[in-house]
Amino acid sequence: MVQPLGNPDDLSTEPHNFFTDFDHHLVLFPTRSAAHVLAELPAQSDGRPVQAGLPVAIKSSVVCQVVVLEVAGRLAGVVEALDRAIQLALAEGPRGVVCDLSAVLDSAEPDAVEVLATAGRHVREWPGTSVAVACPDPRVRKALAAHPLGCHLILATSLLTALSEVPATLIPAVEWLRLAPHPTAPRASRDFVTRTLKDWGLGSTALSAGLVMRELVANSMHAGTDIDLSVAWGQGALRLTVRDNSPDLPQQPYNHLDSHARRLSVVAVLSRAFGVLPTADGGKVVWAVLDAPGNRPPTSATC
Repeated sequence: MVQPLGNPDDLSTEPHNFFTDFDHHLVLFPTRSAAHVLAELPAQSDGRPVQAGLPVAIKSSVVCQVVVLEVAGRLAGVVEALDRAIQLALAEGPRGVVCDLSAVLDSAEPDAVEVLATAGRHVREWPGTSVAVACPDPRVRKALAAHPLGCHLILATSLLTALSEVPATLIPAVEWLRLAPHPTAPRASRDFVTRTLKDWGLGSTALSAGLVMRELVANSMHAGTDIDLSVAWGQGALRLTVRDNSPDLPQQPYNHLDSHARRLSVVAVLSRAFGVLPTADGGKVVWAVLDAPGNRPPTSATC
């Protein structure tokens, strides 16, 4: 049985690990450590380096806040790397991600399509950011649409069509904050979330979201780097993210009897999903999603 929450100020601000044994909430990315990341590509035509960890068969670019991943070669040979590329892209908070399979050979390989369809989990657990697949092969689109996870993807016949459909999706309201790794950071992050949600008319969700954000920030304090926070609201869900520059992935859960583990079970109880994404610069984004129905405040596209 879940015990009632006590005074939020009773929670410790010491850095600690929030990953408990609530496996049904946890969505942990990636499954490999940073030591297994592939080598970087040369700089793109505009002089910017491409994202770390992408193989030569995947080219990354940005169009109107949408990350485009152009894939070449056999799908079976790049589909797992493509999923890692999607994770790296999502960590940057884009409007959407488009996987362009126009130059892919043998795109209808059943096993590869099955793996590709699982990219839909990113949309399911990462509300407000679309993932599209542009593929001219109708067999692939049909198979993806029929898959329990693939049905969350936007399916298009071409890159141009996919790019036109991604901006048409609902734009979440987003607020950002950067904090130094100071002992007051967890409290400041909670106050930031509380103010933001009250401004959005989500006061009833402020306590739960503030507690979750506080624990996410406390977990990132060990990195010793600046911490970037975001609060995004869209499609009836609230997405909290905490980014630091530490390559260390979450450690093993604490023992059930550990006092930290008992307090941090709040994150699992209050979040419908939470996990971690790798970033291109070797850091990570820890995130949690909470249900937050309500009328979304007006936002405007910047592109």
